[in-house]
Parts: sequence; C-alpha cells; structure tokens
Amino acid sequence: MFDYKLHVGTIAWLFHRISGLVLIFYLSLHIWVVHYIAESPEKFDALMAFLAQPIFKLAEVGLMAAILYHSINGFRIVLVDYVWGNANQKVLFWISFGISTVLTLIGAYFLLISH
Repeated sequence: MFDYKLHVGTIAWLFHRISGLVLIFYLSLHIWVVHYIAESPEKFDALMAFLAQPIFKLAEVGLMAAILYHSINGFRIVLVDYVWGNANQKVLFWISFGISTVLTLIGAYFLLISH
C-alpha cells in the first residue's frame, strides 16, 4: 500500500526525537529521585541501593547513548542549517552517528567495569 523508504534524514530525525524523549523522561525521573534528599537520608540511601542493581547500569548506558547521540546530532543539525547546507547532511549523519557510537562504547566499557 505505502511505498515509503526510510532515508538517512528521516532516520536522523527519528533518532533525534526518540533520544529527546528519553532525555525528557530521564530528567523527570531524576527530579523525582532527587526530591528524596529533602525527605530523609534513609529513604534516599534505600533508593540508591535499589538503583545500584545491574539493570540500572544498562539503563545508564542507554542514557549515555541518548545524551551523546542527541548532542552530537544537534551539532550536526547546526552545521547543516548554518554552514554546509543539505548537500552534506548524509555524510555528516554517518560521521555523527559513528562518533556517538564509538564514544558510547568507550563510556559503556568504563561504566560497566566500575563498581
């Protein structure tokens, strides 16, 4: 029925929006967690112990990936809009995606081996 193909620009737009939503969700969750500091140190310590589980380490890697991709792709958007124009947007996407992937893998290595 639909013969629509995903183009590089569409993928970049979609990833940028998804990473932005992830960051909004994280910021809301972070504010909710931090309010425990004001309630009592015991509640905060219990919550921090809960958040020390391995599944949350993976969530931190996902958060780091979202931050890196969103920020580097945002810089790519500025370059496309104000410097090089649309002609180089595909190459710039793959460069920004590669940089964010490499930085995420390096950061994940250090994040996951730390205790």
